[in-house]
Amino acid sequence: MISAPVIHRVASCSSTNELALRLAGEGAPEGTVVVAAEQTAGRGTKGRAWYSARDKGLYVSVLLRPRPAEISLLPLVAGLAARDAVEKVHGLRIQLSWPNDLIWEKRKLGGILCQSAFLGNRPDFTILGIGINLNYEEGDFPQDIRPLATSVRIALKKNGDPEALLAKLLESLANWYDVFCRGEKDRIVRSFEAHSAIQKGDRIQGLMNEQLFSGVYQGLDSDGGLVLEDETGRRALRSAEITKML
Repeated sequence: MISAPVIHRVASCSSTNELALRLAGEGAPEGTVVVAAEQTAGRGTKGRAWYSARDKGLYVSVLLRPRPAEISLLPLVAGLAARDAVEKVHGLRIQLSWPNDLIWEKRKLGGILCQSAFLGNRPDFTILGIGINLNYEEGDFPQDIRPLATSVRIALKKNGDPEALLAKLLESLANWYDVFCRGEKDRIVRSFEAHSAIQKGDRIQGLMNEQLFSGVYQGLDSDGGLVLEDETGRRALRSAEITKML
């Protein structure tokens, strides 16, 4: 259960995750939140840059100190919370791309970056980094990501409300985190599947450990792993990403 969050607001930082990691190491309590107007070195998965222009998006990181030892479902928890918040505040029905992207009309509206520290085999803390594109125009995005990215403003033809979205995001995250802490793994997995941008039976291609894979998507397993069926049979993928549908 996340109590009333302590929110640290900064005008600019390299990344909210980096600042949250430092606060976690200093003993900050669960529920600590970092929000920035801009990130100068925002990060996505696989070390990729996350473009974070000033006052154009919601850039937030939340510190959790989970009691369950198995934390593989936390990226899904963050995705579900962000999806719910965007829909409730702005009316956009977005989809989730496993394991960490928010999708609207086949373009990326936001992303999740989870980072954890361990004490032996148990998690000491996890940082959930969430970036949502709010008030970007098409021309605001760097040219290389322009065909792939979107924003609330592009979708609605008007600016999003960062404060309302932050409040609803923290509320939704607290609710889904409670579900996680109660051990309701199936509810998290089934909810993620219900809002997935890919459906069971779709052929997909992706990368895992720099190796290309392809096969038929068969949903998620109980720990949030992607279940793929190919010529070798069925297997669950963990540290992987989907690059395209076939």
